[in-house]
Amino acid sequence: MRKKIILAAAALVLLLGGIAVAAVIRANDRPSGALDTDLEGVSVSTASETVPGESTVAETTTDGQPAEEKPQEGPCWLTFGGNPQRTFARTELRLGKPVRPTVWARGMKDVMEYPPSFCDGKLYVNLERGKTVALDAKTGRIIWTRKAAGATASTPAIAGPILVVSSHDGSVSGLARSNGKRLWRVQTGGKVESSPVVLDDTAYFASTDGRVFAANVKTGAIRWAYNAGGRMNSSPSIYGNRLCVSTYTGAVFCLRRDNGQKLWSTYVKRDVLRYESFYASASTDGARLYTTSRAGKVVAFSARTGRVIWTQQMGPLGYATPAIAYGRVYVGSYDGIMRAFRATDGALMWRHFVGGRIHAPALIVGNLVLFSTLDGKTYALRASDGQQVWRFNAGEYAVGIATNRHYYLSLNGLLLAIRGANSPKD
Repeated sequence: MRKKIILAAAALVLLLGGIAVAAVIRANDRPSGALDTDLEGVSVSTASETVPGESTVAETTTDGQPAEEKPQEGPCWLTFGGNPQRTFARTELRLGKPVRPTVWARGMKDVMEYPPSFCDGKLYVNLERGKTVALDAKTGRIIWTRKAAGATASTPAIAGPILVVSSHDGSVSGLARSNGKRLWRVQTGGKVESSPVVLDDTAYFASTDGRVFAANVKTGAIRWAYNAGGRMNSSPSIYGNRLCVSTYTGAVFCLRRDNGQKLWSTYVKRDVLRYESFYASASTDGARLYTTSRAGKVVAFSARTGRVIWTQQMGPLGYATPAIAYGRVYVGSYDGIMRAFRATDGALMWRHFVGGRIHAPALIVGNLVLFSTLDGKTYALRASDGQQVWRFNAGEYAVGIATNRHYYLSLNGLLLAIRGANSPKD
């Protein structure tokens, strides 16, 4: 018996030693990242080069004539998150809670996992099975559709006359906003779910091949690429000359936007043996970055140094990019709870349980927090105290966007325009 106990103790020591070694190996094996000058597996093509599976269909009015220009509304919603910081906030808008009836509703015959973009009276939305659709925001009429060679789960980015669209076939394309015709195409070595963001004639996006790219928005020419060494589904956020992106390997990398040089990288531990994994993008208020791990942990970093300032554990799964407004961070998780944390120290300001799994970011409009659940409901809570003021019996994925006139809600396969209680009369 004593011999068995000694042998068992020895085996336990060896096991613990092996675990410790494995932990050290993993800690030492964290990719530190580097600029990629070889661009292996990357190509850039122009409109003259055809791609199998791509096509464009332009729509017309019932009399066969091109549709007339519609009055504009604003402000523009140019990219996923509404701005380069990915804050998902329009605090200056005072639409009030959504009111029925809807202005228009259109079944898209496919899933919209990500919300649309908007400018100049037109909406642009990606459908999961590989279509980009341009619609008249006043009527919901389809203007054109563009069939991609792969799935398109992202938000198109608006850059003047150009629309930048990513695809799971590993490509990012520049399309003419007027008719959907392809102008250029960048092919990466992985899938691209990352929603592009455009600043100063440069489009920024990430690929699951572990690289962040900066491309000329007019030609697609690669200006720089950075290899972070780990899969990225997230979308880069930008504040000033700082570009930051989260990775599946548990790190956030911040780079110089002008040349791709690394400013800092921080790996976040889940426990003694494992690192966190990030699907959600990092949003920023300039002073801090915020993101959500797939294990449901909200992490706030110093934007200047990468130091972890605070963390908060939510439910078992988290995929939503945090929304930022009023000095608070608003984020939901699969435990069915929308939470508001104080941005400076992570203190919980309020929580509201709805019971459905919250997968996508919230939308802040005035003093309202809007979000949808995977269980087919959409809610509006007061941003100040979390009290529910509205519910709609349709939903799923990202809730949508807002202008000074309408909410444009992207509820799974249903795209609709709906007025707020304070919307101006048309």
